Amino acid sequence: MWQLYQFPLCPFSRKVRLLLGEKAIGYDLVRESPWLQRDEFIDMNPAGQTPVMVDTETNLVLMNSVAICEYVEETVEKAAMLPGTAADRAEIRRLCAWFDEKVYADVVAPLMHERLLKRIVHRATPDAKALREAMKVANAHLDYVDYLLDHRRWIGGPVLSLADLTAAAHLSVADYLGGIDWRVHDRTREWYAAMKSRPSFRPLLSERMEIVSPPAHYDKVDFWE
Repeated sequence: MWQLYQFPLCPFSRKVRLLLGEKAIGYDLVRESPWLQRDEFIDMNPAGQTPVMVDTETNLVLMNSVAICEYVEETVEKAAMLPGTAADRAEIRRLCAWFDEKVYADVVAPLMHERLLKRIVHRATPDAKALREAMKVANAHLDYVDYLLDHRRWIGGPVLSLADLTAAAHLSVADYLGGIDWRVHDRTREWYAAMKSRPSFRPLLSERMEIVSPPAHYDKVDFWE
């Protein structure tokens, strides 16, 4: 049986959870707050970051969302999330990296720091200027996602792929933290509604943090009505 050490608003944890859900792989959730840097967790992952996935029967320990997703994709044939030709898979991986690196650094990490970590760890108030800048950059990034979806059915190509799961993981965290203005992004909004309706996504939408509540539309599929 797999155990997934994760934090509910960690987009990298969410990406792995979505992939496991799409492939119908059973697992137990173990909540981990990375900023606590527990000795037991550091022993599993010296980087001290979520997610970490452990096979309790073989003691196999997987860490880093990219490595975990590649392992799952290579070992479970059901619901391939890196489909197509070598060029197709390269495009999917490019977009995964863009969300994991660019969107995370520009949008998700600042929102997490200001709206969550400052309150939990530092007992400080958010910086309104930093929040406005993150939301401004989010809007620019969603313009690019709109462009992609104007030219293809899914973010990575003609079929659902790991690019969609990665994008949904990051954007769902940004949305939870109130950092997304969906009103001017019709194509991305329609795609996100389709993602929210998938069975793999529903458990994420039902979870809540103790001190930070999401916008009223967060768990609604038809969230623009």
